Amino acid sequence: MSILSEFKAFAVKGNVVDMAVGIIIGAAFGKIVSSFVGDVVMPPIGLLIGGVDFSDLAITLKAAEGDIPAVVLSYGKFIQTVLDFVIVAFAIFMGVKVINRLKREEAAAPAEPPAPTKDQELLTEIRDLLKNQQKQ
Repeated sequence: MSILSEFKAFAVKGNVVDMAVGIIIGAAFGKIVSSFVGDVVMPPIGLLIGGVDFSDLAITLKAAEGDIPAVVLSYGKFIQTVLDFVIVAFAIFMGVKVINRLKREEAAAPAEPPAPTKDQELLTEIRDLLKNQQKQ
């Protein structure tokens, strides 16, 4: 088997395609969460603590000197990123919880017993006839 055909077999497997779709959706979901945190959650929190924009929170460790830029510790961006992570993690947790609940409900639902085959029906009729003959 050539390298090209091995790669083709690997690339078109369902798991690889599912993983790629998951990564793309995850990246888009990350952008949505970042916007939600940055544009919806953080402004009211900043307003509550005195009109502070979290992305602007930083400590200058060393001032700029000529062509050398300042060394800045941007802890506000870090706080925003942590909130992004917490919201994404919680959303994923809730999604997995719902999926697990649905799986448990499917497993808990008893499957209907299969209908008897023609042979089984015939044997049941023979048994019933023999029982009736013994009673008479």
